[in-house]
Amino acid sequence: MKKLKVAVVGLGKMGLSHFSMVNAHPDVESVACDGAGFMVDVLGKNIETPIYKDFDAMLAQEPLDAVVIATPSRLHAPMAKAALDKGLHVFCEKPFCLDWADSQRLTDLARDKGRVAQVGYHYRYVGAFGEIKRLIEAGAIGRITHVLAEAYGPVVLRSKKTTWRTDKSEGGGCLYDYAAHPLNLLNWFFGAPDQVIGSHLGQVFSEGTDDEVFSTLRWNDGPTAQLSVNWSDESHRKMSTKISLIGTNGRLYADRQECQAYLRKPVDGLDGYGAGWTVKYTTELTEDRWFYLRGEEYSAQIDEFVGAIQAGETVARENDFASATQTDKTMAMIIENSETGMPVGEARAAAPQAVKKRSWFGR
Repeated sequence: MKKLKVAVVGLGKMGLSHFSMVNAHPDVESVACDGAGFMVDVLGKNIETPIYKDFDAMLAQEPLDAVVIATPSRLHAPMAKAALDKGLHVFCEKPFCLDWADSQRLTDLARDKGRVAQVGYHYRYVGAFGEIKRLIEAGAIGRITHVLAEAYGPVVLRSKKTTWRTDKSEGGGCLYDYAAHPLNLLNWFFGAPDQVIGSHLGQVFSEGTDDEVFSTLRWNDGPTAQLSVNWSDESHRKMSTKISLIGTNGRLYADRQECQAYLRKPVDGLDGYGAGWTVKYTTELTEDRWFYLRGEEYSAQIDEFVGAIQAGETVARENDFASATQTDKTMAMIIENSETGMPVGEARAAAPQAVKKRSWFGR
């Protein structure tokens, strides 16, 4: 089988991770690109992979099959469009685009071109979150009445110079960098919310962007969810994402390590879950991959991106542009709600319930 030629664009923290995975894949021949001359010079002296400083020059000169975009968020939209216009498959790091209208246009373009187009929401490849989705679809806890989606971590712990990640126009702030992860999981479980209310984008140490995000999301045919995110929380050594759900037949909880389920009654056809508590760990819930670099979830998403291209598929197997657009639109709803204080979207009114009349003394 002919090797795919894949370019990794942006050699920062995530870019270097993707480059290591792409470079290790036996079915891939890698190319790299980064605008920082220092990175290009250092890597160029130590590896044989061609490294470009100019993205457009690379597209013009290299016979590529695909690109992996891991640049600052502001550059995602124009780079993804340029790659799709060249007929290339595209893997883009999250968040997809800072303007969801760009996300929608790129979704349409990828569909028209028949290209595999994927976004790096890696939590969908974590076994515990995948198990939560399976349990929801199996009706394990009955009608879900409430959800809490959280993410905390130590990104901004003091007032300091702005980096691209904390510059709202470059990276989108805590909302796009941190809150995007639990929001994408909520979209995966329930689809796009019908209404967003009570949103707050607050500053802890930053001056020009948000460090904390709180919001309430409503689904007409689903639950209400509270979003609680803070990237100025030093009580966590690294990013911690958690999902908790309460329903009429129990509750579910998942994080990176495990899935916990409490069922009031067993559910027919749901093997391995009896009444009471059941705990399953990500290690037993995760499908084994043929290679492991940085983490099984990161390895899995790159492997599936490459595999879909090799198989001649025209859509991503998971995390396609359309699902990422849904998350970008959800974040736009939160921004609008926080700025106006008015509900964004429409929630269907609940059917009126009969209320038993009571006397002044409650009898």
